[in-house]
Amino acid sequence: MINLKNVNKCYGQKIHALKDVSLSIAPREFVSLVGQSGTGKSTLVKLLIAEESPTSGTIVVGGWDITRIRRIEVPMLRRQIGVVFQDIKLLERKKVGENVAFALQVSGAPRSRITSIVPKVLKIVGLEDKIERYPRQLSGGEQQRVALARSLVHLPKVLIADEPTGHLDAPNTREIIELLLRINDFGTTVLLVTHDREVVNNLRKRVITLDNGMVIGDQKVGTYIL
Repeated sequence: MINLKNVNKCYGQKIHALKDVSLSIAPREFVSLVGQSGTGKSTLVKLLIAEESPTSGTIVVGGWDITRIRRIEVPMLRRQIGVVFQDIKLLERKKVGENVAFALQVSGAPRSRITSIVPKVLKIVGLEDKIERYPRQLSGGEQQRVALARSLVHLPKVLIADEPTGHLDAPNTREIIELLLRINDFGTTVLLVTHDREVVNNLRKRVITLDNGMVIGDQKVGTYIL
């Protein structure tokens, strides 16, 4: 599902953000990508969603060769990859249902599909009763669940969650992680990018560790080793 081979990413001559990174993630896997700030986690996410290109090496996601993808193809790629960030970026003037629907509208989905999909993904995250609320009327955990629902509207093969619990308290963190596990159970490959030691150690799933732009650990059933 995700394959990186000898991937390097440089910014100018002095910053080597990723150094000869090679890894594979199989379909339906749940993998935590861990490391302290500045180790290359965010850079790797940007490469996976084709926001940036590698300096060298090859990246394949769901059959797409990211290193050769054309700009016109990027929106099609991103419909197969759901992404949730710590910075939720909900539209404050739109209701919950409208926020989720917006992700379909910008891709030109017909109204019939929008009216069908939106209630379904809100039900998955347990917010079907909040469809008429505005973001300001929701808790931080509920807002993150809206963002999760939005990431699922295209039924992605891969879900990348980049520090989705970074601003949440312990109860809301547990809810988001449980939702990610549930989404994984549906057959979606999940890549959780985090520096939360407790979350990773409680999951007891595969853990890939980055340090100084390099993969220094890959544990099938792992813990946060840094």
